[in-house]
Amino acid sequence: MTDPRYPIGKFTPPADYTADLRASFVRDIAAAPAALRAAVEGLTSEQRLTPYRDGGWTVAQVVHHVADSHMHAYARMKFAATEEVPTIKAYNEGIWANFPDAADADVDPSLRLIESLHARWARFLGELPQADYGRGLMHPERGPMTIDRMVALYAWHGRHHAAHITELRKLKGW
Repeated sequence: MTDPRYPIGKFTPPADYTADLRASFVRDIAAAPAALRAAVEGLTSEQRLTPYRDGGWTVAQVVHHVADSHMHAYARMKFAATEEVPTIKAYNEGIWANFPDAADADVDPSLRLIESLHARWARFLGELPQADYGRGLMHPERGPMTIDRMVALYAWHGRHHAAHITELRKLKGW
């Protein structure tokens, strides 16, 4: 790993989306809660308050961020599936990560939220008609996005943040 900001590499969207590829992304989304829980298993409060890199968020902030981010993503996908190219609301991740609830070393509430959310999300995506993956939304900062692209992005996002923690554990010998 050369860049600790991107332990699994930067997100690269697929050139084409197939039913098999979509299903693999949905499996990644379904698996993310267990991977994140395993990544923090056994860490002390002090370890959870350790930044995963110089200038980066703490382990706890990473977990709380995943809960915040994935709640937004789930809602955004449902808006895209039920409305005609809705414009979604952006939020400032950095500000959210510095609220007291996101700085708390106790990550269990966020892990439970992620587990419940991902169970619903994976079911929603698993039952979404394949044609609906092409439905879109307008992100005010990133422009137009499809459900396909968002599913690929958030499959990567869960793995990306779990790797932040597992790479820190390797580095620190935890």
